[in-house]
Amino acid sequence: MKHPAFVFSVFYFFAFSAYAGTADFKVLDKEGKPLPDAVVVLYPHTPSAPVVPKTPIVIQQEKMRFVPAITVVPLGTRVRFTNMDTWDHHVRGTAESVKSAMSAQSDEPNFGLRLSAKAEGKTPSSADVLMDKAGTVLLGCHLHGSMRGHIFVTDSAWTAKTDAEGMAHFDQVPPGATQMRVWHPEDLLGQASQTLQITEQVWRSTVQLNVVPRRRRI
Repeated sequence: MKHPAFVFSVFYFFAFSAYAGTADFKVLDKEGKPLPDAVVVLYPHTPSAPVVPKTPIVIQQEKMRFVPAITVVPLGTRVRFTNMDTWDHHVRGTAESVKSAMSAQSDEPNFGLRLSAKAEGKTPSSADVLMDKAGTVLLGCHLHGSMRGHIFVTDSAWTAKTDAEGMAHFDQVPPGATQMRVWHPEDLLGQASQTLQITEQVWRSTVQLNVVPRRRRI
């Protein structure tokens, strides 16, 4: 059985098209190795908004980590933070798109909440937050500075997180001019969007980022 926090960690939502094609993207790191947890977003010339899940997407705080470390959700999704540890945690969410080294408000969180420690035999403490703006949200914990995670809030129906082999797969992509963007939390400079010409057949592309991912604690 899959861990509940991973249910929507890799997904795409699409509108059916009789002439749609298939697109596969392989994302590599600076050393040419497959890069997992990169987010690939497509904006076809006929855009479509993603389907919002009816139930909250779960991010757990477990063993001093956010699980999953990177969560992709459609705009308008409710995210449920749940503390599975036997000590208190804080959840601090800051929209990275508004952070600026020149701004005194750069570290002001968009939301903050405290979750009590999990008591034996009782339901874990949890709280929901509505993701009402597209972009990336940096997650942290006031109580434990080493904890870090990300939420990627997408407004495109064609969004996927790369797997362990660095692959992101899309079906039913409308043919024609398509804007493609790749995001990874360790890519500090960011990637400019590219314009692709998706055909009605199978489209394959390789993208290399200037990223050497940090090793996560186990």
